[in-house]
Amino acid sequence: MTIDLSDVKWFKSSRSGAAQDCVEIAWLAAGHVGVRDSKNPGGPALVFTSGEWAAFTGGVRDGEFDR
Repeated sequence: MTIDLSDVKWFKSSRSGAAQDCVEIAWLAAGHVGVRDSKNPGGPALVFTSGEWAAFTGGVRDGEFDR
């Protein structure tokens, strides 16, 4: 699958403050979600389906990734 990310509006969490080292996301077509490193905006991005993104954010919310 190839998704054109050239005109995508990327954003980071409002909790990230002014820091440059953040993860940015973008809402994409067909419910997909793009994720990239804000330090490297021209670099690679990961693309998740809506189901994958829901599973990830649910795991974060439930503490699945806590140390």
